[in-house]
Amino acid sequence: MANEMKTAKFAIGQVVRHRLFPFRGVIFDVDPQFNNTDEWYESIPKDVRPRKDQPFYHLLAENAESEYIAYVSEQNLLEDESGEPVRHPQLRQMFDRTPDGHYAPKDRLQH
Repeated sequence: MANEMKTAKFAIGQVVRHRLFPFRGVIFDVDPQFNNTDEWYESIPKDVRPRKDQPFYHLLAENAESEYIAYVSEQNLLEDESGEPVRHPQLRQMFDRTPDGHYAPKDRLQH
């Protein structure tokens, strides 16, 4: 059985926004395909439920009211071109902000 893996369109540290809902965030992990619970998947309204056979992204996300962790399908993400910094409290633990406004993963190989 040939298992075609799609190449992720977005990268760790990239700022993205949701296509349908008013939130944005920084990608901190990528699953090559859906890797969450069936309960989580079934909680998404059927008319907007994404396919499972695509990359899914873990985001340090924010909206107008709060900061949280989001799990979003590739089809529902767009590049965020606002240039605005993301205010998520865990961001500094995982990333350094670069001079061009992007986020670079911190070196985790500290001895």
